[in-house]
Amino acid sequence: MTSQHILSLDALRRLERAANAAGLQLMRRAALAAADWMGRHAAPGSRLLVCAGPGNNGGDALYAALELRRRGYLIDILLPVAPTGADSLAALREIQTAGLPLLSALPDDYPPPAWLIDGLFGIGLSRPLDEDWGRRMERLNALGCPTLALDCPSGLDAYTGRAAGPAIRADHTLTFLCHKPGLFCGDGADLAGVVELAELDCPRQLFPAAEGALNAPNAAGLARRRDSHKGSFGSVAVIGGAPGMLGAALLAGRSALQGGAGKVYLCPLDDRLPVDPVAPELMMRPLDETPELPAADVIAFGPGLGQQELAGKLLRQVAALPQPLVLDADALNLLAGDPDAAERLRRRASPAVLTPHPAEAARLLQTDTAAVQRDRVGHARALAARYRCVAVLKGAGSLIARPDGYYLLNASGGPELAAAGQGDVLTGLIAALLAQGLPPFEAAALAVHAHGLAGDGYRRENGGPIGLTASATPARISQALNRMLAGG
Repeated sequence: MTSQHILSLDALRRLERAANAAGLQLMRRAALAAADWMGRHAAPGSRLLVCAGPGNNGGDALYAALELRRRGYLIDILLPVAPTGADSLAALREIQTAGLPLLSALPDDYPPPAWLIDGLFGIGLSRPLDEDWGRRMERLNALGCPTLALDCPSGLDAYTGRAAGPAIRADHTLTFLCHKPGLFCGDGADLAGVVELAELDCPRQLFPAAEGALNAPNAAGLARRRDSHKGSFGSVAVIGGAPGMLGAALLAGRSALQGGAGKVYLCPLDDRLPVDPVAPELMMRPLDETPELPAADVIAFGPGLGQQELAGKLLRQVAALPQPLVLDADALNLLAGDPDAAERLRRRASPAVLTPHPAEAARLLQTDTAAVQRDRVGHARALAARYRCVAVLKGAGSLIARPDGYYLLNASGGPELAAAGQGDVLTGLIAALLAQGLPPFEAAALAVHAHGLAGDGYRRENGGPIGLTASATPARISQALNRMLAGG
């Protein structure tokens, strides 16, 4: 178990029960962690608005208010409804004994505090809030002050990342015991702000097995001996590039080159380009009606492929090949309607890597895009199990899932990567890392992370996310990989 772990909600509840049975007093520990966090971000004497709800999250907030008052902060407490749990009621009695002011609603002329601490609802919220709570959320957001959410922004489902109505928009979230996937995907990617974990000094032996983790790969597997040659780093064949879509295959091929593959073949269905003038290192092998594939170590299949008859034949051909395989774009759309190719994928000795965006994932699972987005973790795991593959479900908080259900959630990157062709770049990068000997799950995890780092670097250098093109991304990815390899 590492500090990046993710527990299921059921496992987290078991951990909480075990910790409390061991006398760890998690509510008080969470309150101390919140007070310590605030001590690093606001000076004593600052006025803080602590918002407490009826459940355990409210108890965390009430105990935090007590501790912050002891440390010299000016505290207002918003308590719209009375607590319901024994621990939260005990916290309220201490609040009343200490004489801290309690507000059932904010006055119309309430001035913005230095910080708002959100402890209205925690991770257990899985239903839409009623209109009264919605109005309270909107009123708190309208204060315009920095906000710290305890465990999870109120109104957000901590496991799906979905906000069914108004929700607190936090600048920072201090989450407890383990990470929650909904803080990084869906609405949570915008509502949670900067996420930090406080494990509350809970003993490791109490933690159940993790169902996943935040993606934090290293690039050690890409270390190179000085005595190397191009054959040391494998070869990739990129198959796709139908007429009108050749650019997608070129992007994947260029990305494979800059991702470190020793040799890259480009096998387009459009044979009109004899050489890539930008990357003449790409070896062009156009395909015709009787295609003969080059003897490459890894095949990346799908960028700009189209869905013509030849593409369907190629899908069944490559699905039966023994070498590592990456499927993207129209290869996935064809796969969704081809049970024979799907069965060939499932029978492979080594899992293929599938890289769908939500709409492609929906086709592969015979559902709709909205359903995928409502439960990204569940659908990524379902994809990996159904196709016995490594599934990369792209989007905010991209997910990398294994056939056994274990998954990684990626937190690097952002809207700078929301541009045409970035999926092709990722496909070529995964293929390059496979060619260099990384196993499929590790190759996909490192590729997704490095791709995100390339976007993060662009945003830092340019002051925002606008303007990163797919053709400019592979060079940034190679820089990110080299920095990781150097330990930077």
